[in-house]
Amino acid sequence: MEGRTYQKGSILIDQGKIVAVGDHVLIPKGVDVINACGKVVMPGLIDAHCHLGIAEEIYQVEGDDLNETTNPVTPHLRALDGINPEDLAFDDAVQGGVTTVAIAPGSANVIGGQVVILKTQGHVVDRMILKEPAGLKIALGENPKRSYGDQKKMPSTRMATAGLLREFFVKAQNYASTPKERDLVLEPIVQVLKKEMPLHAHAHRADDIMTALRISQEFDMPLIIIHGTEGHKVAEELAARSIPVVSGPHLVNRAKVEMKDKTWKTPALLAQAGVKVALMTDHPVIPIQYLSLCAFLAHRAGMSEENALRSITINPAEMMGISHRVGSLSEGKDADMIISSGSILSMESTVETVIINGRVVYQHQGEPA
Repeated sequence: MEGRTYQKGSILIDQGKIVAVGDHVLIPKGVDVINACGKVVMPGLIDAHCHLGIAEEIYQVEGDDLNETTNPVTPHLRALDGINPEDLAFDDAVQGGVTTVAIAPGSANVIGGQVVILKTQGHVVDRMILKEPAGLKIALGENPKRSYGDQKKMPSTRMATAGLLREFFVKAQNYASTPKERDLVLEPIVQVLKKEMPLHAHAHRADDIMTALRISQEFDMPLIIIHGTEGHKVAEELAARSIPVVSGPHLVNRAKVEMKDKTWKTPALLAQAGVKVALMTDHPVIPIQYLSLCAFLAHRAGMSEENALRSITINPAEMMGISHRVGSLSEGKDADMIISSGSILSMESTVETVIINGRVVYQHQGEPA
């Protein structure tokens, strides 16, 4: 993902970092050697939007900490505080070659809380953090309406969702300009206003995407569109504003009205229009180990091989401001990589070895007899 492929090469790792990559790397004496001859070595995969550990598969009540549906505006909540690193899906992620994940609160709230980026191996969540906070989750469209309209609270319309966003963004502007007691609700919004982290805007329909663009422009805030189901309909608008899209989940049915025009062609159409695209599983919507399958299916629907691979490696890394650490194999970056039997865009390939921070954390043992 650095623009060059080595047919035969070596990667030297020391202290959890990549110190050399190329076809003429000097290998010091006494190092541990992994012979990957005939295999494919590539960066660890990145899932740009999921709910790993905060929406556990087995404990669907006890382990569901996704949405605080008592208040539509909760920017002070942090996904970090709801994640259980013992969720079995972390092991699934590793076995699927996913080494980095962006974990967000759900989309019931207009402002749902703060995104965290983690490595997928570890037992203490604080030691798995790559970036925190990494974004502020907001949601437009059906979900906030459904969650609060039934409670006879705002928002029950798309107008009210946009109105609440503007109301709290103005409050944050006023708070930032006048010294006063700390306000934990407004502080994260101020960080977005200062461009210290982006908005992660849940939006499926084209008009909701445009509302997110409109509001981000009004307040001059960085923006990432999450889902973008109808993003292909406004691809030129997104490209003109250099707004990236985390596309998906695609390996699902049309679960609600705003997903009626869902198509596997969307990632390809966005990329062809010049939009930076990442793919996601939205785990547990799609089990996280199938991230590479999503890239394969996007490729089959017209996305180039290069763009399909970029969409689960360097593109999400660049979107989320972590490309200095992960997303490609280059000197100085974290030694996060996978060794597979062939291209991960092939149904025939198997992830055989996973390395995170320079340590082998998974080796495929084959199926039991």
